[in-house]
Amino acid sequence: MRVKIYGSGSIGNHLANASRQMGWSVDLCDVDSAALDRTRNNIYPARYGAWDDEISLHLNDEAPTGGHDLIAVGTPPDHHISVAMTAIAEKPKAILVEKPFCTPDLKGAQELTEAARENGVALFTGYDHVVGEAAQAMAGLLQNRAVGDIQSLDVEFREYWGGIFAAHPWLDGPKDTYLGYWQRGGGALGEHSHALNLWQHFAQQAGAGRVTQVQAMIDYVDDGTVSYDRLCQLNLRTETGLTGRVVQDVVTNPTRKWARVQGTGGYAEWQCGYAPGQDAVTLGPQDKDAELTTYDKTRPTDFILELRHIETALKTDPDASSISGAMGLDTMLVVAAAHKSAQSGKMVSIDYTKGYTQSALYA
Repeated sequence: MRVKIYGSGSIGNHLANASRQMGWSVDLCDVDSAALDRTRNNIYPARYGAWDDEISLHLNDEAPTGGHDLIAVGTPPDHHISVAMTAIAEKPKAILVEKPFCTPDLKGAQELTEAARENGVALFTGYDHVVGEAAQAMAGLLQNRAVGDIQSLDVEFREYWGGIFAAHPWLDGPKDTYLGYWQRGGGALGEHSHALNLWQHFAQQAGAGRVTQVQAMIDYVDDGTVSYDRLCQLNLRTETGLTGRVVQDVVTNPTRKWARVQGTGGYAEWQCGYAPGQDAVTLGPQDKDAELTTYDKTRPTDFILELRHIETALKTDPDASSISGAMGLDTMLVVAAAHKSAQSGKMVSIDYTKGYTQSALYA
């Protein structure tokens, strides 16, 4: 496959490396020549041992157009929709949009969805945790009713974002990036929306349907420079009445990335980073000893599995993918509903018949 990646930051480098591990050709693009130099001379060799001369670097305005099978959008989220709309005109087989899929105002989301459908372009989203081995094992337990009828579902991604800035030493804190601005897709609710997406994924694997009601409490920081949420707590209800909780923050240290399902016949837990280089799933049947299974992984592996998943989905049914664009935009509807709920103090409902628009949300 031939791949074009917009954005040569952390995600762009991960996707470039994963593409090369797949044996694909890569055009890596950015608006900033300094960012491209940093990729060649610092980020990529520091992470993967050496620069790969098979990766072609381009300024956006000079990038090749046409003939790409996959176009990946790894820019800041407030540019995702516009870049993806431009990419549709090239008619690749698929477009992969990094998470969060768009900004909480949902501007352009429905238009992008319709344009992709009209042009026969599959959309995917960068919630790579759901295609990891541990998450797939957890989903299998839910599909097979290994813990009986689901009674509760909780997911937490609690992670101090100092690690993000350590991986991006050219940034001097949240003010230098979209991360410090919730309306641009940053803050805890946007950056750690893997937790929300996992909750939705596990709920659907358990047969509980999509989220229809959202009640949120959010701790916003606004000092006149930055404006972001450092902690969000969401209570969710699905189409079948399953209720549960999602917690995301940018302050917890050490990190906790965890999910738990309680059922009538026991419990199951998923843990990211159970040990260095390992995720884990624990199955605790009622009145029996719990069984722990670990899964080896590295950060580069996350992206390789993501691209393998996309390659397979393109040969089968992209719309059925667990990282389809629709799944990513369903997550954005809940993100938008959460901000609306926190700011109004009311429960917010989602009407999926209204598309990916603000009119789909009502108190």
